[in-house]
Amino acid sequence: MRVAKETVASLLIYIIAPAVIFNSVFTSPIAANILFLPILFFIVCCLICLAAFTAAKYFWTDATKNILAFAAGSGNTGYFGLPVAIALFGPNVAGLVVASILGFILFENSLGFFITARGHHTAKESLIRVLKLPTIYAFAIALILNLFGLKLGQGYADFAVLFRGAYTVLGMMLIGLGLASIVNYKFDFKFVSIAFLAKFIVWPAIIFGIIVLDNAFFGFFNLQIHKVMILMAIVPLAANTVAYATELDAHPEKASFAVLLSTLFALFYIPLISLLFL
Repeated sequence: MRVAKETVASLLIYIIAPAVIFNSVFTSPIAANILFLPILFFIVCCLICLAAFTAAKYFWTDATKNILAFAAGSGNTGYFGLPVAIALFGPNVAGLVVASILGFILFENSLGFFITARGHHTAKESLIRVLKLPTIYAFAIALILNLFGLKLGQGYADFAVLFRGAYTVLGMMLIGLGLASIVNYKFDFKFVSIAFLAKFIVWPAIIFGIIVLDNAFFGFFNLQIHKVMILMAIVPLAANTVAYATELDAHPEKASFAVLLSTLFALFYIPLISLLFL
């Protein structure tokens, strides 16, 4: 039986991801410096996305520039970053990592989705599609319930674990399906180069700059948070890039290939950066 990548993408975007995000927000601790993490990463995601989109317009006129902007602005913080963070720093950092991931998720389900949709849709149509995304509403409802201290019981916790497992498996499966659908793909060196430049050079440079400023003037974050911030800046391209590219018909084959290459590169890049700075 043939598995359609479009079906998997829709399942991830409209059902699995909202459930995972709801649970992540609902179970995350709320503190001033931790709450600032998603805001910080959301702002950085948006700035890098817009910069990449502006640069990409000089190279492409089709939807390639849109999916490149999304890829540059996000990162594989959930499927890749969370398990690596726990392996490097222990399970106590899970709350910090989840808080950071929420910033990426807010970007992906707002400006990121809008920019990608603009490859084939008008601004009005793209905005309507963004408003139809359930993840933002799941985020808002979970935050309200968290603030009110509502408890949903062990049955809910057991159920939520199943969605988290499906999220990881289907996300990785989608990359494979994207690669399997390639028939006559010509390697786009410019696409991969700009995506790698944004993900492995620009991202860590900006985060290192923020950490230097924090150490020198603000002291808002502690060393553990700084380490998590660095790791979030050096994860590979987001697997969700393939889901959104597939859902919005924005060159999913380019997205799949770039995500795969960045993941392989990160297997060597992250240990190197970890030895030097973590």
